[in-house]
Amino acid sequence: MSFQDKSLKCTDCGTNFTFTSGEQEFFATKGFTNEPKRCPGCRKAKKQQNGESSYESHSYSGR
Repeated sequence: MSFQDKSLKCTDCGTNFTFTSGEQEFFATKGFTNEPKRCPGCRKAKKQQNGESSYESHSYSGR
């Protein structure tokens, strides 16, 4: 299968970003069928936000 760079629009910030052929190939090898909805910057921010919120939501009783 041949992949070509695609221009996509981020759903969070609205900027255009390139979904490279290499990224498409990586997604395909992992079995992902959907294209990314966020640009790399927003993806990173979302991961950090989710990581912090999931950490903060767990309490440790110390037992």
